[in-house]
Amino acid sequence: MALADVKDDLSRFLRLAESEEIVITRHGKPAGVLIGFGSEDDWVDYRLEHHPEFLRRVAEAREALAAGRGVRLEDLP
Repeated sequence: MALADVKDDLSRFLRLAESEEIVITRHGKPAGVLIGFGSEDDWVDYRLEHHPEFLRRVAEAREALAAGRGVRLEDLP
């Protein structure tokens, strides 16, 4: 969608973005993406999935498990 179109009717595009990502173009070239959220939980999930520190910790935990330095759920009291 052209930036000018999005600016003219942002509310409509926000509603559309709840079900699909909308690529915003400037002078015919991709310039950004509009992503909508159906709920606050969706927003929190998105933030976690894209937070560098969270992703780093997940990677470290996976490495630890692969190296045998983890505790299985079955072994927890």
